[in-house]
Amino acid sequence: MTTQPLETNLENCEISEQVITPWDVQGTDEKGIDYDKLIKKFGSQKITPEMLERFTKVTGHPPHHFLRRGIVFSHRDFDHILTLKEQGKPFYLYTGRGPSSGSLHMGHCVPFMFTKWLQDVFDVPLVIQMTDDEKFLWKDLTLEQAHKLAHENIKDIIAFGFDPEKTFIFCDLDYIPSCKEFYWNMNRIQKCVNFNQAQKIFGFDETSYIGKVSFPAIQAAPSFSTSFPHLFGGKKLSCLIPCAIDQDPYFRMTRDVAPRLSLPKPTLLHSTFLPALQGAQTKMSSSEANSAVEVCDTPNQIKKKINKYAFSGGKTSVQVTAKARSYWTTLGLGVGREQV
Repeated sequence: MTTQPLETNLENCEISEQVITPWDVQGTDEKGIDYDKLIKKFGSQKITPEMLERFTKVTGHPPHHFLRRGIVFSHRDFDHILTLKEQGKPFYLYTGRGPSSGSLHMGHCVPFMFTKWLQDVFDVPLVIQMTDDEKFLWKDLTLEQAHKLAHENIKDIIAFGFDPEKTFIFCDLDYIPSCKEFYWNMNRIQKCVNFNQAQKIFGFDETSYIGKVSFPAIQAAPSFSTSFPHLFGGKKLSCLIPCAIDQDPYFRMTRDVAPRLSLPKPTLLHSTFLPALQGAQTKMSSSEANSAVEVCDTPNQIKKKINKYAFSGGKTSVQVTAKARSYWTTLGLGVGREQV
């Protein structure tokens, strides 16, 4: 199998000064991420009122408030999933979590809450990948530590109430060694993308570990139902992936590879980021404890974090003129308002 040029616009995800990658999110100013520019750069499609109307017609359910309010704002081929639902054909959901700390934070709750709702509405199987191997490669963690964090995070994920009969949660360090089909798909994907292409997509350089360069194939593999023979019996089913927009590079790559493997392209629904407590220029992060409210925080800890770190939209000083006072606080930029 020879490598070929990828179809879509797969440069490292920088938009002027705005940087969006799977590992870094930085806006250009206090207003945060410009999602309209992201849609244009990534080549995705904006979710329209017409699509939401079709969703209601096909499913018999009103759109989730994340869809109505633009928190889930972009998609790739979601019309295809609605057509499958209309025709009564099967598909499945796939989402995941990279366990870099002992618990989830509020930002992680957005895609999991939305995925739970999608599973209820569509009544379909769900696979949840815990990328403990990824965090071993990118963070200062041992394999044992990354694996333990994954199991701690799984407890939080189970609490969202996914259907236990239709949900498969797996850690890469456990499942990949036990499933030949998953590993074979990884190898097929790796053979379709050369280093130059991976470098343009993910920004790898000569200092990157070879494990980092090969990892995207691991996150891509669950997009293909043949990676889960015990769930789907080798059938080639379509996949719907709800995720934050920073994960899109993985699946743009996957969508380009899929036709060459005679497998369905994954469909995506993109969500916005919940901003860090310090402001909308970046997202909540487990790597920076004071940027996030964690699901295990006590009420007192939450109060302290918000009082000490949360950006309110206030200015640094008050001028004496009435006009200046009228601009002293920009409430629309406050993190508390955004999270409510």
